[in-house]
Amino acid sequence: MAAHSTSSRATARLDPGRLAAAARLIREADALLITAGAGMGVDSGLPDFRGTDGFWRAYPAVAQLGLSFEELANPTWFERNPALAWAFYGHRLQLYRSTEPHPGFRILLDWARAKSAGWFVFTSNVDGHFQKAGFDPARVVECHGSIHHLQCRIPCTRSTWDATCEVVTLHETEFRALPPLPACPSCRQIARPNILLFGDAGWIAERTHPQEAALLQWLQELSTPTAGSRAKPNLVILELGAGNAIPTVRLTSEAIARRVGGSLIRINTQDPQVPPPHLGLASGARQALEELLQAMPA
Repeated sequence: MAAHSTSSRATARLDPGRLAAAARLIREADALLITAGAGMGVDSGLPDFRGTDGFWRAYPAVAQLGLSFEELANPTWFERNPALAWAFYGHRLQLYRSTEPHPGFRILLDWARAKSAGWFVFTSNVDGHFQKAGFDPARVVECHGSIHHLQCRIPCTRSTWDATCEVVTLHETEFRALPPLPACPSCRQIARPNILLFGDAGWIAERTHPQEAALLQWLQELSTPTAGSRAKPNLVILELGAGNAIPTVRLTSEAIARRVGGSLIRINTQDPQVPPPHLGLASGARQALEELLQAMPA
């Protein structure tokens, strides 16, 4: 079983004019909203699940079963074959724990901390790498949940719990998790990650709802001019590695840009298209962040 995928290939250096324009927007922003999809994690060496080939390269044992990512990432497996389900998610849990976020996270954190009107992160990634990189968990929205928290597969209650102490042992050649598997502390049924899966009617969103409420409150504050000022804080939405396959992050970025105002900078290797007057950069996340840092006005 592959532990890591190859990082996204570096593209040619970005157009200096567009790069300078994006750097200037970030530098002059009063507030920064970072929105991120799977492409942000690929540069840390995490698997790329875009397309069956990418998924099967990361998990060759699953390729032998003929299962796509969408088919395996389904809650029914925790009932039908929990050893298989936990082989997949147990491996991912260990991988996300052991992988260090790439240096682009630190660049973002430094920019965020410099904003007078604050910052927020909205991500579909379940790896917890923004928090691992030093971002305040109270300002991170995990719209698809987190692999670092568990819930009952039924679920018997609306509770979730921290997975820090959970250890899943894998029989790698057979791609199955060995007992004991994570269990619900209330009913002792099999537990599952607190992640929104495909066809998932049992996901417990109670962790995510307060995160979303905090983001909405911050956006409302940005929309209200401060005392003694007629101007709203200047918001930049910096979107990284969010594709069209599951467009939650892209749609959220565009909706906030429309409703709250501000400039959207979309960084994506394959789909950088963005509605005018916003700015798109065809690049991987890490490369773009490092080049933006170099282009940043003093």
